[in-house]
Amino acid sequence: MARPAKGPVSAGAPRSELAAALAACRASYAGVAVFTGILNVLYLTGSFFMLQVYDRVLPGHSIPTLVGLCILAAILYGFQAILEIVRNRVLVRLAGWLAESLDRRVYRLVVTLPLRAPAMGGVDPVRDLDQIRTFMSGGGPAALFDLPWLPLYLGICYLFHPWLGITATAGAMILVVITTVTELKLRQPAIELAMLVGSRSKLAEASRRNAEVLHAMGMAGRLASVWGDYNQKYLAAHRRSADITGGLGALSRVLRLALQSAVLAVGAYLVIEQQATAGIIIAGSILASRALAPVEVVIAQWRIFVGARQSWHRLNNLLARLPAEQPLMALPKPANLLAVGAISIAPPGTNTVVVQDVAFELKAGQGLGIIGPSASGKSSLARAIVGVWTPVRGTVRIDGATLDQWPPESLGEHIGYLPQDMELFAGTVAQNIARLEPDPPPEKVIAAAKAAGVHELILGLPNGYETQMGDSGTALSAGQRQRVGLARALYGDPFLVVLDEPNSSLDHDGDEALTRAIMGVRARGGIAVVVAHRPSALAGVDQLLVLRAGRQQTFGPKDAVLREAMQAAAPGGPPAAPRAVSAPVTTAARPASSWPASVRSAPTGAAHPLSPASRDRDMPS
Repeated sequence: MARPAKGPVSAGAPRSELAAALAACRASYAGVAVFTGILNVLYLTGSFFMLQVYDRVLPGHSIPTLVGLCILAAILYGFQAILEIVRNRVLVRLAGWLAESLDRRVYRLVVTLPLRAPAMGGVDPVRDLDQIRTFMSGGGPAALFDLPWLPLYLGICYLFHPWLGITATAGAMILVVITTVTELKLRQPAIELAMLVGSRSKLAEASRRNAEVLHAMGMAGRLASVWGDYNQKYLAAHRRSADITGGLGALSRVLRLALQSAVLAVGAYLVIEQQATAGIIIAGSILASRALAPVEVVIAQWRIFVGARQSWHRLNNLLARLPAEQPLMALPKPANLLAVGAISIAPPGTNTVVVQDVAFELKAGQGLGIIGPSASGKSSLARAIVGVWTPVRGTVRIDGATLDQWPPESLGEHIGYLPQDMELFAGTVAQNIARLEPDPPPEKVIAAAKAAGVHELILGLPNGYETQMGDSGTALSAGQRQRVGLARALYGDPFLVVLDEPNSSLDHDGDEALTRAIMGVRARGGIAVVVAHRPSALAGVDQLLVLRAGRQQTFGPKDAVLREAMQAAAPGGPPAAPRAVSAPVTTAARPASSWPASVRSAPTGAAHPLSPASRDRDMPS
């Protein structure tokens, strides 16, 4: 089957992306409609065969006529089988193409939804798309294509005799009423069922992620009780839905059989009254049964149809709420400046501002440490700097361009990010370091590992760089995962490297490797931003930003800011006030040998605030 063309949609075409994708298949669905028309004509084969047998073959005792009718019926049944197979395969492939044309867009929704609309976290776009595809490749659409041909069968019944037509029409009207009742009865249970499916899935996923905690702290039984409550509600909603669909479906099947018998009875009466022939009895019964068969299938498929319709509406709303990113012109590789202009930040989906009016600039070769007490907005600021969260006010610019002016994939190449809650993907160590890039150059992977000081550690793994990480990197320890995550952040020598609590799981050797990595970023003309509680993470930076309650307290050279912070923390010290510390600032990348002694000697100097003696103390706030 030819694939539908992905051409532009005309101005009068449907507005939603789902409807536009469906409209691209309209030529193929028109072909399905033609096949359906031919099939419904061929469905008359049985009725007219019986009519001819009873009215011509039996009265005339004609064997040649019977043989000819059998050969003709066999040919027609063969064509019917071929068309049925072709139609079903076309519907399956059209459903598959629709899902395939939207799968990347839906995946982008999956990774964007937690960052833009976390309140809709119960929505699963992948599951919704699968439900639409399942319905479209099942028997429901075929039955919907058959429904418009119902008047043809009823009309032939009227041609046989008006009373046969009236009987069949009455049965069709009753089935239409049953279909309407099915829709009304299923609407609310279907909504409840969809919500409970999402809740169960989230609870199961949370339990899987926290399996160690559940077993170690004896929480599995308690969470099993919560799961049991969800499951009982789910089973109750599923039972109500199945009872409605099953009950009305059984009623429709019995009604169709009863209607067939009623048509036989009316036909027999007409034969007795000599108003019809014997063949009409059987032919009319078969026609009436065939006329109502699509309605019966629709009722049986109604629950799937309702679920697909809800998925369609949810996915449509989500696609409209999070529109596709428009192509942007590529910008030159950044090399000069990071400017944060009075930004205020609120977590996605909330109106609570957690960071207010933070502003600073960093030039190539500088490193910034962000310190402050817990819940002061440090991680939120880091997320805004790398573009994960969008500020409610202010801008973040790299070389003068705001982050939304960069193509997302291109911007990602220039940013290295190590989040506080860092996870790795299933795959090899090399694939994780290379950010899942297909066929990455080995020299780039090794260069990133060496920059992070993790090359020897990786070589010590069972299969070196080809070691499989397992689900979420469970094959490695927490410290190893964090160091591999650092190598991933450094892959490709990005201009801006943002590290959030990068030493939370590191030992002394890991701390020193982290310091060398930060200094390496600065030495090659990049910018490093480090969020930290432990002073050892700040040995490689030359600037400090102090946050308190989401507000910028101090920004300036590291030594001056630390000295002021310690004075403020001392008993009787002056209270801290928002200010910028004025002092000479490093503005360009310089060789490590020319950096200030306070930075060069920080990892081992005994008297410096970043000495090993203070390495494990929290930063003063």
